[in-house]
Amino acid sequence: MTLQEKTNGAAPSAAPPRAARRQAYEARVRRRSNIIAGVSTTLVVLAIVTLVPLAPGWAAVKKSFFNAEVFAQTFPRLVQAFLWDIAIFLWSVPLITVIALAIALARDTKNPALFPLKLFGILYTDIFRGIPVILVVYLIGFGIPGLGLPRPWNSPYIWGTVALVLTYSAYVAEIFRSGIESIHDSQRAAAASLGLSQSDTMRFVVLPQAIRRVVPANMNMLIALQKDVALLSFIGPVEVLRQAGVFKSLLANFTPYVGAALIFLSVTIPATRYADYLIARQRRERS
Repeated sequence: MTLQEKTNGAAPSAAPPRAARRQAYEARVRRRSNIIAGVSTTLVVLAIVTLVPLAPGWAAVKKSFFNAEVFAQTFPRLVQAFLWDIAIFLWSVPLITVIALAIALARDTKNPALFPLKLFGILYTDIFRGIPVILVVYLIGFGIPGLGLPRPWNSPYIWGTVALVLTYSAYVAEIFRSGIESIHDSQRAAAASLGLSQSDTMRFVVLPQAIRRVVPANMNMLIALQKDVALLSFIGPVEVLRQAGVFKSLLANFTPYVGAALIFLSVTIPATRYADYLIARQRRERS
């Protein structure tokens, strides 16, 4: 064996491949970034824990917002009241999904005979996305029961739900429509070449892909809906926010509001992390 052959044969074992060097470099960068992030976070937390109690009014704030005795006394009742938030959320989601999908399909129609439906979809989304949620809750929650309807049709639970469904259907409809429009026209053409009608193409080709693409965005809307259920407290339902307000008035203490915030965070933070996971997975699939 010649010297050149020996050299060529030893070359692969003498130096690591370029890909391995790149992976090692990226691992070092990640470790360094994690260390820096951990140190900076620790310093910020230590600064808050050290400096905030030094403020002149900290004793009064602690007594009014972080009273352990009041928290222990009120938190179980707040959790019980939060069950109403969950119930309103659960029966609102299917209604929002159906109405939003119908509005999105109406806006996507290309049939001239169905133009009134398309115009209705445009007006619907423009109106209910343009009015603040709390204003819709007030107008419907106080306006419709003011007609003198008999029980149970004057219930604030019913009309509060209607207000949320009308508002969120407009936003979710636009998300569905963006998903439908993201499907390339070549897929519609391919479906037509196979003899599928427009309705079958939408049902079997376009919608399955569109709905899958907009799941992360709709997850964020569901998180917002879970929080906005608390707005119904302004028209009567005794859910967690209203219950916290009752305790605040009875005990002259704001700690129940902190308890209500913790209850909402226990639901929204896991849901937010799951939405981020879906977005990251979708990004990896497209790359």
